[in-house]
Amino acid sequence: MSFQWTITAPQRLDAFLADQHPAVSRARLQKMIVSGGVEVNGEEVTKPAQKLREGDSVFQKMENEELSRETTIAPLDLHLPVLYEDKECLVLSKPAGIAVHPGAGMGSEDATILHGIAHLFAERDLPFSRESVLVHRLDKETTGCLLVAKNAQSHLALQKQFAQRSVSKTYLALVAGQPDPPAAMINAPIGRNLTDRTKMSVLRTSISREAKTTYRTLETTGKATLVQCDLHTGRTHQIRVHMSSVGHPVLGDVLYGSSASSAFGKTSGIEGMCLHAWKLRFLSPTKIQEIAVQAPLPLPFTLALEKLHIGSPDS
Repeated sequence: MSFQWTITAPQRLDAFLADQHPAVSRARLQKMIVSGGVEVNGEEVTKPAQKLREGDSVFQKMENEELSRETTIAPLDLHLPVLYEDKECLVLSKPAGIAVHPGAGMGSEDATILHGIAHLFAERDLPFSRESVLVHRLDKETTGCLLVAKNAQSHLALQKQFAQRSVSKTYLALVAGQPDPPAAMINAPIGRNLTDRTKMSVLRTSISREAKTTYRTLETTGKATLVQCDLHTGRTHQIRVHMSSVGHPVLGDVLYGSSASSAFGKTSGIEGMCLHAWKLRFLSPTKIQEIAVQAPLPLPFTLALEKLHIGSPDS
């Protein structure tokens, strides 16, 4: 099945396709573009960095089945807890330390959440296609709700909800310091860091992408604060970049943390990054029915709250 989209906001071609194909590596998508597998406004383009404008039409000529053949995903039992399940989709609780899908720098023996999903599908006698299961992504060290489609039709329906920003995504983050004001919206575009390509940054350039995060203080000690974050967009590392940009990085975040927050985290005995995809709310792919799922806090996050004498959030 090939796909056609209409662009709603300026962005790079490869970045747009990465959003449409969460299970496919950026390198694979760039290879598809270079080989002539994509048309923009009816003309073949071969530059991954091609700038798209609002209203542009993007047509992917390559079938998804061919696009997804880059890596064999063998079933692997990762004991992934399933928080919700129906005939069309499931929501699992992602643990920390496991990448959602294979990427650059990973070996063929490295386990990913996709391998665990393949196992869940095998247990249920469901056909597995890496291209039609992941609807969104979570960072490797982030825990919590991850939505999985069970078939191509549900994948398209759920992906459309994410594109229309009708999915509610609520996170819990333990951050350094005390945000002032205690609640606010961070409206700051995000783009690839100009000097460190492993990082994202708040940037106001032609290729930066709109990013909006609302945070609200739940409890604070002054030195650390538990905040609820609601995503209004879904950019790479969005909460981590936004909270760091206002001087309150997520505790345990080795990529965006400051020297002061890192030192505080170590002296406080905090293990791992304290960012959790807490709640997810979306419409069933086949019914006009809202589904709400909540992932329990992982033990390291709970222990971090206890060590800092911060109470666990109410549901």
